[in-house]
Amino acid sequence: MASERFEKIYVQGKIAPVTEIWIDKQTGVNYIFHRDGNASGFTPLLDETGKPVISTK
Repeated sequence: MASERFEKIYVQGKIAPVTEIWIDKQTGVNYIFHRDGNASGFTPLLDETGKPVISTK
């Protein structure tokens, strides 16, 4: 199922581990998703000052 709110802009890896970067198209906030085996996580991508990375199109 395709999401209208989120867009995947980066993928590294195909089986395990996999790292992806997603953008929330409503807020511009970037998220990082990482999966390795049965474990995974999805969290905002932060810059060097600890603030969320926000993309503008």
